[in-house]
Amino acid sequence: MTAEKPAVLCVDDEQVNLRFLEAVLVPRGYRVLRAENGKIALDIIREQKVDLVLLDVMMPLIDGYEVCRQIKESELYRSIPVIMTTALNSKDDRIKGIEVGADDFISKPCDQGELLARIKMLLKIKSLNDRLNSAYAKINSLTCFGEEIMKTFDPLNFDFLSKIDTVVGQIIRRADEDIEKPQIIVIGISDKDRGRQWFRYGYNCGTLHREVFPLNLHRCLVTSGEEPRTSFTNIEDIGSSDIQPILKMVEATGTTVSNVVSYHSIDICIHAFNYGGDVTGYEASVLNSIVMQSLFLKSLSSQVRETENAFEYLVYALARAAEANDEDTGNHILRVGEYCALLGRQLGMSEKFNSIIRLQATLHDVGKIHISPAILKKPGKLTPEEFDEIKKHTIYGGNILGEHVRLTLAKNTTLAHHERWDGTGYPHGLREKQIPFEGRILNITDQYDALRNQRTYKPAFDHVTTFRIITEGDGRTLPCHFDPDILRAFKAAASQFEEVYEQLRG
Repeated sequence: MTAEKPAVLCVDDEQVNLRFLEAVLVPRGYRVLRAENGKIALDIIREQKVDLVLLDVMMPLIDGYEVCRQIKESELYRSIPVIMTTALNSKDDRIKGIEVGADDFISKPCDQGELLARIKMLLKIKSLNDRLNSAYAKINSLTCFGEEIMKTFDPLNFDFLSKIDTVVGQIIRRADEDIEKPQIIVIGISDKDRGRQWFRYGYNCGTLHREVFPLNLHRCLVTSGEEPRTSFTNIEDIGSSDIQPILKMVEATGTTVSNVVSYHSIDICIHAFNYGGDVTGYEASVLNSIVMQSLFLKSLSSQVRETENAFEYLVYALARAAEANDEDTGNHILRVGEYCALLGRQLGMSEKFNSIIRLQATLHDVGKIHISPAILKKPGKLTPEEFDEIKKHTIYGGNILGEHVRLTLAKNTTLAHHERWDGTGYPHGLREKQIPFEGRILNITDQYDALRNQRTYKPAFDHVTTFRIITEGDGRTLPCHFDPDILRAFKAAASQFEEVYEQLRG
């Protein structure tokens, strides 16, 4: 890619002076813009990219001092260097020029060597300032980008490729004016067998496009145990780059390659092609920082998922332990969890709530660990004293689960799943909305499953009979025991209750 020629705006009301400046500058690789007065000069600056202004002082309409003042007071244009060219040599004239922000002065008639040297020096300073401002803007943009990523980071639903899409959308060139950004990005992501799947990204018609890139390239520039590294190569060194295989494959697609920044690791390789100017260690550092952030989130997500899986495993293990001395109820705890999630969806609860109650509802009978097996497995009718002991399993369960915030819902369901809407339940005789919402859900789901299963004191009922008992009552179970809203949701989802029971019959 050919670098754009620096644009020098020459402002002078004398045509001979403008022709002189043009004759000096054009052969040296500068693009010359001409203005015969200050008003035209300001219009050109607003409409076109200008890298430096050669500004005459004495002009009609708007003099050079006023033009310079307006340039330097503008946040958009103040970084443009201004050289004032004047035949006025008094101290006061120069002080006035300094006060309005002039960067340098050249006396007329101009010496060619001095003129070119001063232009070269000021353009170099401007380039450094532009890079500094660009770096600041990038750092600020990346900081904001990182903050937004963290706000929406969901470790349990983290998708690495989607995250990479987001990162690429941040750093790729979206418009012609984003010349400091890469035009094409090629990414290779390792699979579990250390093979690589390659993707090519480009930005066209306002949309980021990702396509599978058929590169038969699996070798990485780093090996297992080595630290990840970045590299950068400008167009003049492209022939000696150490990423020749991928360069040749990209060029084989009809793309001319220049100015490349690469990140190499065992897990991922990223090659950003065709920056609009020379690349340096700074661009490599920016790419490294973004990739490291993505890999950190991937690692964090994996660790959170592992922890969550271990948490779920322990919840189910504890729930199973609670069943050890109870009657053989098969998959009772799993079915109750599914019923609760089913009712949650019917009631319009969030998927997060439904997921939590599906898991933690399985602990509702954990307190039975403290109940004597002789009582739990007694074949005949329980005595009043034995039934009072059975009722204590709710309190025992609450004590087992304790006060940990992750188990709040489990504790609420454990304590409240035998409370009744009309206040006739146990252990505290709570009524209506005194009963935690999740306890009201578990009350009806636990009752449904208990009726469907055989007990020493009752046979197993089919779905139709169970539905009738819950919705119409049989003396022991009455509709007034249940939250009316949840009862309505149960009626609406009854057929799904039957499906869950059949699927998890055990």
